[in-house]
Amino acid sequence: MKPFGYLRPASVTEAVRAGASHPGARFLGGGTNLVDLMKLGVETPGLLIDVTRLPLDRTEPTADGGLRVGATVRNSDLAAHPLVRERYPVLTQALLAGASGQLRNTATTGGNLLQRTRCPYFQDVSKPCNKRVPGTGCPAREGAHRDLAVLGHSENCVATHPSDLSAALAALDATVELHGPEGERTVPVTAFHRLPEENPDQDTVIRPGELITAVTLPPAPDGSAQLYRKVRDRASYAFALVSLAAVLTVRDGRVQHAALAFGGLAHRPWRATAAEAVLRDAPATPETYARAAAAELAAARPLRDNAFKVDLARRLTVDVLTELT
Repeated sequence: MKPFGYLRPASVTEAVRAGASHPGARFLGGGTNLVDLMKLGVETPGLLIDVTRLPLDRTEPTADGGLRVGATVRNSDLAAHPLVRERYPVLTQALLAGASGQLRNTATTGGNLLQRTRCPYFQDVSKPCNKRVPGTGCPAREGAHRDLAVLGHSENCVATHPSDLSAALAALDATVELHGPEGERTVPVTAFHRLPEENPDQDTVIRPGELITAVTLPPAPDGSAQLYRKVRDRASYAFALVSLAAVLTVRDGRVQHAALAFGGLAHRPWRATAAEAVLRDAPATPETYARAAAAELAAARPLRDNAFKVDLARRLTVDVLTELT
């Protein structure tokens, strides 16, 4: 591993100042992904800024009935929080579907949002990869891409985002709080991660030196039912082939509110807005759910070996929504 410096700041301001003044520095939370990538030689930061001692480890209700989650809240603690289990069960389910108990005890909310892809070409420094070294190519397009994207990919990258948590946050219309050299700002989770387009090395819209300080959840829709389901090759400790976070409200047999976000299909959590448009005010039936899935997946562009993910996503959508009805 390449030698690196280490800093434990006493405040968010000090952390941001250090990040801004050391290009290539990385903020260190649980380190469950970053340290692995450093061992592989994918990440080579000159400075690690340890933010785990900053006062960002609280989960608190907001005045409007929502919830504010600090960036260093551990995944296990968030999954078990009484207000999360009561108001946002889809979030608990997504967290418990990710990784192992040991990793969830270490991984943080902010770090989970910043996970890098598990595309094998990105993790192998002996192979070209536009995401790791822009301009070197994307061998996954013609190589091993069974698990990779079918929606929103580009000629430059077909990677998928691995986070379960992010899909649930997208369906819940959460926002990310950022603190940077230019001050504080918020970004919807649905706009936080990027599609690869011409710059697949840029996973998110985060600016140099910016630190995630919290994630805020709005109040859950009244009477909503929620479910996260993950389809994967193994029953545990595997990334999603396809996952779906769904928040659904049905009244008098018709869909009043629907928010769906797929994981495992794209370079970012994929909010299914075309499906939601079909569902809105429509009869809550399996036929409607099938039409909604078809509307969303019409945009899919599967590669040679991953067309099965399109049908898997269609079946998953119908099953999850039917179970919620």
